[in-house]
Amino acid sequence: MISVSTAVPQLLAYPFGKFLEKTLPDIGVTVFGVRHGLNPGPFNKKEHMLITIMSSISMGTPYTNYIVWIQYLPFYFNQPYAISIGYQLLLGLSSKFIGYGLAGICRRFLIYPSYCLWPTTLVSIALNTALHDEVDMPVPGPFKKTWNTSRFKFFSIAFGAMFAYFWLPNYLFAGLTWFSWMTWISPNNRDLATITGGHTGLGFNPFPTFDWNIVTLGCDPLMVQFFTTFNLFCGTMLSFFVILGVYYGNGYYTSYLPVNSNRAFDHFGGLYNISAILDERGIFDPEKYEAYSPAFLTAAHLGSYMMFFAMYTAALTYGALYHRHQIVLGFKSLVNSFRCSKKGDTEDGQVSDAHDRLMRTYREVPEWWYLVCLALAFIVGIVAISQWPTHTTPAVVPFGIILSLIFVVPVGIISATTGIAVPLNVIAEFLGGSFAEGSAIALCFFKTFGYTSCAQAIHFSADLKLAHYMKIPPRFTFWAQIVPTLVSTFVSIGVLQYQIHLEGVCTPDAPYRFTCPGLNNFFTAAVLWGTIGPKKLFGPGGQYVETLVGFPFGVALVLLFWWLGKQYPNNKIIRSTHPVVFLGGGMIWAPYNISYIWPAVPIGWYSWMYIKKRYLALWAKASSQFSYIQ
Repeated sequence: MISVSTAVPQLLAYPFGKFLEKTLPDIGVTVFGVRHGLNPGPFNKKEHMLITIMSSISMGTPYTNYIVWIQYLPFYFNQPYAISIGYQLLLGLSSKFIGYGLAGICRRFLIYPSYCLWPTTLVSIALNTALHDEVDMPVPGPFKKTWNTSRFKFFSIAFGAMFAYFWLPNYLFAGLTWFSWMTWISPNNRDLATITGGHTGLGFNPFPTFDWNIVTLGCDPLMVQFFTTFNLFCGTMLSFFVILGVYYGNGYYTSYLPVNSNRAFDHFGGLYNISAILDERGIFDPEKYEAYSPAFLTAAHLGSYMMFFAMYTAALTYGALYHRHQIVLGFKSLVNSFRCSKKGDTEDGQVSDAHDRLMRTYREVPEWWYLVCLALAFIVGIVAISQWPTHTTPAVVPFGIILSLIFVVPVGIISATTGIAVPLNVIAEFLGGSFAEGSAIALCFFKTFGYTSCAQAIHFSADLKLAHYMKIPPRFTFWAQIVPTLVSTFVSIGVLQYQIHLEGVCTPDAPYRFTCPGLNNFFTAAVLWGTIGPKKLFGPGGQYVETLVGFPFGVALVLLFWWLGKQYPNNKIIRSTHPVVFLGGGMIWAPYNISYIWPAVPIGWYSWMYIKKRYLALWAKASSQFSYIQ
C-alpha cells in the first residue's frame, strides 16, 4: 500500500507559501472594519501549521468506503443499491463528523490539561521551527565539540542521507529489510525459522533489520519516550514465550498451522474458504458450516487477541485509577461550560499552563458547535442505514457511539501521554458480532461507529493540541478541520465512483492491478466476525473461550502495579512500568513480530537515556527532526 504522510504537504507548503509571499499582490477588501487581503504579510508558522492540519484531516478516506465495496461488487454481497452516491455520502459524512464532534467535546480531557503532551505532535512543531526560525544558537555535543549546524541545515543533510539510504534496503538489497541471517545457518531447520524468522516466524533475532521503516513500525523510538518503547518490548517478549508454549504444546491444534499469521484456516490446514459456508445470497448457512469446518487461528493470532482483550479492560481501569481526579475535573468543567455563570472559571485543582493562558486571548469554540456536528452526524447515519435496504437496525449507530464514548477519554489520555494508540477494532468486532450475529454488514456498521469514530476523535484531538501549541485561534482551527473534512469526503466518494466502475476491478484481471488485496481481508474479517460470529469462536463451548481470560487479566495487572506504586512510590522500575503499554506490546503479533519492536529499543535508549541526559540542547535540536524524515 502506498500512502503519503503529513510530512509531505508540510514540506511542500513551505516553498509554495514563500513563493506566494513574494509574488502575490497586496490587494483585498474590508469587511466590518477588518481587511482581508491576498498577501497580508510574510508566510509564517501559524499559516504553515494550519495548512499541515488541513492536509492531515483530508488525507483519510471514509471507512465506510470499504463497506460500499463489499456491498456492491457481485462476488461479495452483490447489493446494487450501494452504488447510490447519496447513500455513500451520508455514510461517509456521518462517520467523519461523529469523530470530530467527540474530539471537540473531549477538549477538557485531552487538549487543555498540561499532562496531555501528545508526543506525535512535537515532531511537526520541530520541522516547522527548522523551516521558519533563522536564528540558531550553537550547542555542545559529543567529543567536546560545539555544533553550529542550524536546524534547517541539519534537516536538509539528514533528509538527503535518508533519501539515499532508502534505496539500499528497499531496492538494491531487499535482504536488509528482513535480515533473517540466523535462518541462513540452517535453511531447512523448521524450528529455527519458526523462532527467528523475520517474515513468517516470531523474529527472535538480535540484528533483524536495517530498514528504518521496519524500526519505526512498532513505535518511533525518537518520537515517544524510552519507557514507552521498553514497555512495548517487554510486553512483546512476555507474549513471545506464551506463543511458544501454545505452539509447541499443540494447544488448539496450532502446531498444524503457521506460527505467526493473521489468516483463518480450516481443519485441513488450508486457508479458510469463506464462500464454502455461505448460500447463494451471501448469508451464513449452518449446514454448510457443519459440513465444512470451524475456523482455526494460529498461536500468535490467539496471543494477540488475548492481549487485545486485556488491553481494553486495562485501559478503562488505568483511567479510573491513575487519572480519576483529572477526569472528574474535566466533567465538571464540561458541565460548567454550558452554565453562563460558570463559563471561564477554573475548577479547584485544575492546572492552567502557559499555553492555556496564552490561548485565552482568543475566542473559544463553544461546546454546542461540536454538539451540533455530533447530532447532525448521528441523524445522517440513522437516515443512511434506515432508508436503504441494509437489513441492519439503526440501533448500531447509538450503540457504536456509546462504545466510543466509553473509551475515548481513557484511550485518549493514554495516547496523549505515551504516544501509543489503543485500537478498538477487536472489541468492536467482538461486541458487534455478538450484537448482530449472522450479519456481516451490520458488524461493519458497528465497527464504523464504534471503532473508527473513536480513532478519528483521537486523531482530530492530536491536531487540536497541535493548534493549541502553535497558538492558532480555535475558531480558525474549527473551520480548518470542518471544511477539509467535508471536501475530502466528496472527493473520496468521487474517486470511489470512478474505481468501482472499472471493468474487472478487484479481480485477477483488473486494470492497473486494482486487485484489492486489502478489501479481500476486510471481507474475510467481516464474514468471520459478523457471519460466523464470536460466539462460535469465543463463546461457551467455543474452541478459544479460554482467551477471554485476557479481560480479567488486564484489570488485575493494572491493580497490581497501582498497588505496588502505592507501596513503593520511589521505585524507578514500578514508576516506569505502564501496564497498558506493556500489554500493547503483545498485540503486534500476526503478522508482525519481535523484529518490528526490538530494533527500536537500543535506538530509543541512545536517544533518550544517553544523548538527552548528556547533551539536552543537541537532543532537542536534532532528535525530533530526524524522526520526522523517516
